[in-house]
Amino acid sequence: MQGPPPLPPPSPSLIFRTSGYQGYAVEFSPFFENRVAVASAANFGIAGNGRLFVLHFDSSNNNVAQTHSFDAQDGLFDLCWSEANENQIVVSSGDGSIKVFDLGLKDFPVLNLHEHTREVFSVNWNLVRKDVFVSGSWDHSIKLWSPDSNHSISTWKEHAACVYSTVWSPHSPDRFASASGDTTAHTNEVLSLDWNKYDPNCLVTAGVDHSVKVWDIRNTSKDLLTLRGHDYAVRRVKCSPHAGNIVASAGYDMTMRMWDTSRGFNNLVRVHDRHTEFVLGVDFSLFVKGLVATCAWDETVHLFHV
Repeated sequence: MQGPPPLPPPSPSLIFRTSGYQGYAVEFSPFFENRVAVASAANFGIAGNGRLFVLHFDSSNNNVAQTHSFDAQDGLFDLCWSEANENQIVVSSGDGSIKVFDLGLKDFPVLNLHEHTREVFSVNWNLVRKDVFVSGSWDHSIKLWSPDSNHSISTWKEHAACVYSTVWSPHSPDRFASASGDTTAHTNEVLSLDWNKYDPNCLVTAGVDHSVKVWDIRNTSKDLLTLRGHDYAVRRVKCSPHAGNIVASAGYDMTMRMWDTSRGFNNLVRVHDRHTEFVLGVDFSLFVKGLVATCAWDETVHLFHV
């Protein structure tokens, strides 16, 4: 029997060094096609400061450079761009705080929210309403926020373990999903999830059990598809904004893997293995089909086409 076709070689990357800071999350701007932000932490997030990097890149000239940076007193574990203000970015911190930085203002956040009692590992802006965002914390809670208030709007405490990921549906103004260590979808902690951008009932999860799973939320008794290939825990998963069948995952095996969920078998279509440490962040460009960004504990950000 003929084996699976060989995977294409890794694409050349634009590389930026986040010197002294390990990358935790990366996200393209929803307003500018050449802008990307990175949340990072010193000393692997165990102790020390965090830094938010904002980068401008030009693929035609093979150039990527820092345009802004903001420091925090603790590690930064996640970020999301505002959907209402092109200059504002929300970051989540190891000290339990959430900060909103504005690119037009130096040094200090325009908003500092501190209701969570442990590390905040997830922030995500509502893509439909565009006026609220949600956070998830190791204190087992989820909170809803408005950028116009110093206090949360709502709090949910349904989880019995750390909340690692909270993501709004791109199809509904009032629906979000959350991933937690209470292992309701995998055989171990669920570390990340994302919504399919073309199917309002399709959700993708990733976890410590090395797997990525595809679900129909109308029947969660069994996953639709299990994607195996990572050698260690999968830290982040993202669904493509350009194709409903393409999913990217990043993990502790130092790789970013691209999957085609429409295939009956051999779902793995590409591996990016240019990082030399845990890969914790991955994102798709909204403007350029096939453009991907990753960040890792090797203190580098990679931008490349797949």
